[in-house]
Amino acid sequence: MCNRKIIGSRYYYEAYEAINGPLESFNLTFFRSARDTRGHGTHTSSTVAGSKVSNISLDGLGTGNATGGVPSARLSIYKVCWFSGCEDADILAAYDDAIHDGVDIISMSLGPLPPQPIYFEDAMSIGTFHAFEKGIVVCASGGNSFFPRTTSNVAPWILSVAASTIDREFPSYILLGNMKQLKGFGVNTMQGQGKQFSLISGGDAAASGILSRNASFCKRNALDSNLIKGKIVVCKRESLIADRNEKAIAIKEGGGAGMILVDPLAKDILSQFAIPSVLIRHAEAQELQSYMSTEKNSTARIIPTLTNLGTKPAPAMANFSSKGPNIITPDIIKPDITAPGVNILAAWSPIATKDTAGKSLNYNIISGTSMSCPHVAAVAAMLRSVHSDWSPAAVKSAIMTTAYTTDNTQNFIKNDDSTDATPFDYGSGHINPAAATDPGLIYDFNTNDIFNLLCNYHASPAQLKNLTKTPFYCQNPPTHPYNFNYPSIGVSNMTGNLSVYRTVTYIGEGPTLYYAKLEPLRGVKASVDPDVLRFTKKGEKMTYRIDFVPYKSTNGSFEFGSLTWMNNVHRVRSPIAVNVESV
Repeated sequence: MCNRKIIGSRYYYEAYEAINGPLESFNLTFFRSARDTRGHGTHTSSTVAGSKVSNISLDGLGTGNATGGVPSARLSIYKVCWFSGCEDADILAAYDDAIHDGVDIISMSLGPLPPQPIYFEDAMSIGTFHAFEKGIVVCASGGNSFFPRTTSNVAPWILSVAASTIDREFPSYILLGNMKQLKGFGVNTMQGQGKQFSLISGGDAAASGILSRNASFCKRNALDSNLIKGKIVVCKRESLIADRNEKAIAIKEGGGAGMILVDPLAKDILSQFAIPSVLIRHAEAQELQSYMSTEKNSTARIIPTLTNLGTKPAPAMANFSSKGPNIITPDIIKPDITAPGVNILAAWSPIATKDTAGKSLNYNIISGTSMSCPHVAAVAAMLRSVHSDWSPAAVKSAIMTTAYTTDNTQNFIKNDDSTDATPFDYGSGHINPAAATDPGLIYDFNTNDIFNLLCNYHASPAQLKNLTKTPFYCQNPPTHPYNFNYPSIGVSNMTGNLSVYRTVTYIGEGPTLYYAKLEPLRGVKASVDPDVLRFTKKGEKMTYRIDFVPYKSTNGSFEFGSLTWMNNVHRVRSPIAVNVESV
């Protein structure tokens, strides 16, 4: 049914074909149009602005009503990616058109692979800068690269989004022959599941000429079909980027009945497989191995996947979510914010994927910062509808300073492996849409502030012109980068006593007082001056100073704290990250 949700669509392929050859040469299904054949664009678009639909699920998982973040919004689609990637010239052309079309928000679920290029040579940084210059809020995925120093889209004019869990999970239990039950995760909804099968380790089913260790990864042509036929095969994932479904296909082609995959990301990334499959973590793998080593005729049953609601703790940071610090402008904490990005159920292109029964999918469950980004873009759109006069920096500030840092057990948000999370994992915290509409104070900045920031990182006039298209000459001396009026506070190289300045704008009504509360940092004494801000009218600006006195080197690592301005209604919080090189 046409609902006039999509009011424009464009597609870009000239650069892609010039570099990679004709689209037809890939022998894959595609449309030379803005139509989605991969599912990714449909999923992200429906997350940000999908209309309300009732009784949706992925083959019975996650059943319920669904709606996009701002169902009243309209969408303009710009398709820049094909098969194996996206080319810079196509991306920049899309940005030019989006700016000319007058969009209010850009949700960008793509980004460069680490290491992040410098802004002057990165198409996404250049395109988003021009969008920021024209008053457009740009939200972008922070990346799925797992490790520190890998966050992408780190330019200060971009709202960079990490990914975290929600209070819903999809456990798929394994019932062993000794009646012990192991908790795993998967998407198992096929009829006929739940039968008991013999177990075999992939390493014990090596094909002729294949080493046992290599066979344990269950790659194609590595397993002996005579040994795995009719059995559940236990496999290992050799790397974080190894294709899980390739293993399931290899087992299916050999006549196997199912797969148990030992995977450190078991909970974070679910997908459907060619055969019944369960992902387990190290602790469950040890228990499984103990059973198989002591029971000669070991068996197991894969139980159909369940939907569990109200899981705790949540949110937790996804293992795959890229982490800071920012390698380009290290005084700017990145990512900026986290939002739901793990096992998100949303619309899907029916030609993109079929379920294990061969049926086309209208909805799918996938994970990534591509999924968290449209959640934040939806909040940005909501803020723009309420506060149409806000700058992109003001929208960013409202989202960041109202975020929360505790989970549903009232403890600080942790990583999915239960280690403590920091601002380099979640930025300012988890997005809080209701609070963002009334932040109390905002931190604003404009393009001239950005130029001065970049000058401090030794940007040349030629580089600045490559970014801006207009000449800009740096003042001498430039403003210290830690004094850039960002909603978070970072000092990447502290070598003694240091003062940081910020200016806040009051957006409330009537007189009020805001009181400062500092969360201490290890190795650094800090104080705020003034520690009370007195506002009399809306739009009034006040500047404060934080004095840092280091007394202990942090040995090249960052220490974290926060500054919160509070009145009777609002809490305006800024995370602090400092690296004390010397005292």
